Amino acid sequence: LGIKLDNPIIAGACGLTSDLRMIEKLQESGVGAIVCKSLFQEEIELEYMKFQRDIHQYDDINAEMLTIFPDLEHGGPKEHLYWLKRAKEEASVPVIGSLNAQDEEIWLDYARRIEDTGVDAIELNLYRTPEHDGQSSEELERRQLSVLSKVKEVLSIPVSIKISPFYTNLTGFIQAADAVGVDGVVVFNTLFAPDMDIIRERHTFPISFSRKEDNLFTQKYTGLIHGNISGDLCAGRGIMDGEDIVKMILAGADAVQVVSTLYRNTHYHIGIMKKDLEDWMKEKGYSSLDDFRGKLSRKSLGGRKPWLYKRSQYVKMLMQDSESLAAKIF
Repeated sequence: LGIKLDNPIIAGACGLTSDLRMIEKLQESGVGAIVCKSLFQEEIELEYMKFQRDIHQYDDINAEMLTIFPDLEHGGPKEHLYWLKRAKEEASVPVIGSLNAQDEEIWLDYARRIEDTGVDAIELNLYRTPEHDGQSSEELERRQLSVLSKVKEVLSIPVSIKISPFYTNLTGFIQAADAVGVDGVVVFNTLFAPDMDIIRERHTFPISFSRKEDNLFTQKYTGLIHGNISGDLCAGRGIMDGEDIVKMILAGADAVQVVSTLYRNTHYHIGIMKKDLEDWMKEKGYSSLDDFRGKLSRKSLGGRKPWLYKRSQYVKMLMQDSESLAAKIF
């Protein structure tokens, strides 16, 4: 995003990056940058509805009293913005704000307010499910690109988007966002979905951390996208250790985002990942990340292994490994 980082490890938006003490620990462990916990439109709206319910529940309790509360107003996103400003003031590494909204006017309003906190950049989380059965994928994508374009118009700080893998033409959407002028793309969001308790017959809401194998999809699309957009590329989802960071940079990532591994291994793991990356580079004789960034991307491979990033990889891999796979099974 045009921001100089000490290293490519970014702490992604999560509960850990919503606490000033944890942000300090992440810095001490050597993180390159921090994406603060997202400002969610729905969270603010739910808080507002609860606020209205609480202050009006005793209205008209008797004939001579309208309300027991003075004239109060909900603060909206002010608390989050105040905390975000504090985080930027106290952090010694770049701080990126994060926004997840639904309505275009809220995207623009909250984006402006986040910029006013002094953060170095903003990350837009572009995840949305269809509002009705007749809504087309083209319409959803058009709305997202419109929001991105208008946010870019009103902000002066860099703007990145964090997207899910669920697009009909993923690389096509990323190139369309690049044409609009996005400064960077983060692939991919880790999405949460409700589960079901079949004994009580109700929904549950488990926290689903990423697993190491989840980064294979990220690795593939990082390799596909590298060299085909002018903006920067950040790899996320399933990045657990220094080996994963090496793979993402070989595929073409400019940086990586980590979350689940911080929950599993604490903030101290950042130092371990950095050392693993440095040790690998030293062993290979690389003095900078640029020496091997994108070395195994589709663009860098050129005509070599043309099947690797195509559907024909299924046939190639199955034919290549069928005997060894059968030997392992039987």
